[in-house]
Amino acid sequence: MNKISLLIVDDHPLFRQGVIDSLSLERDMDVIGQASNGEDALELIRTLKPQIAVLDINLPGMNGQQITHLIVQDKLPTRVLLLTGYDDIEQAIHAALAGAAGYLAKDIEPQNLTKVIREVADGKFVFGSRVFNRRELETWLDDQMEGARRSYSEPGSPFHPLSDREMEVLGCVVRGMSNKEIATMLGISHQTVKNHVTSILRKFGVEDRTQAVVYALKRGWVTLKDTTKQESRE
Repeated sequence: MNKISLLIVDDHPLFRQGVIDSLSLERDMDVIGQASNGEDALELIRTLKPQIAVLDINLPGMNGQQITHLIVQDKLPTRVLLLTGYDDIEQAIHAALAGAAGYLAKDIEPQNLTKVIREVADGKFVFGSRVFNRRELETWLDDQMEGARRSYSEPGSPFHPLSDREMEVLGCVVRGMSNKEIATMLGISHQTVKNHVTSILRKFGVEDRTQAVVYALKRGWVTLKDTTKQESRE
């Protein structure tokens, strides 16, 4: 039997061990590593190349979405299943845009988690209670974003309050890039990127990068096609 190799990443030791103990009971699963922060998780993924990484979204250092983006960017074979304590549709959309294969609430029953892992190992995408193939996932995302744009966009050309440079930074944020990656790509300092991100959050009236991305997507200032074209080519 070819077992599904797994890496479990969570900064809460008790929760992490509970997931490991539960999955270790499954005959077709093999937990080959664990980590408590983003940097260690990415190093283990690059070294061990597990089939699936089960990641908490809110990790110290790099968060789960940033790790997911780097895995996709580096074309690593590992598929990512993100777990969250704050389940909402906006975060699910952002997880899909980052390249995750699944997104689940952390209060999921153990038997349901194992079922989802098998679906993801089989090439499917699982968001909440729904299972998709790639085309169905893209259709679902388009539907989610189109509905949001109809609700929030003004008639005519969309107005946005950002400068050209802030729009460049926002585009990078939408693609899941870190401040360091944005600085390198745009040829500006890390502090300048931080200043632009702070300005974007203030102008949008939101608290974090995820909210800024969803805000911009809802209003049509950035498009879903721009964020998914890399995944669509693979």
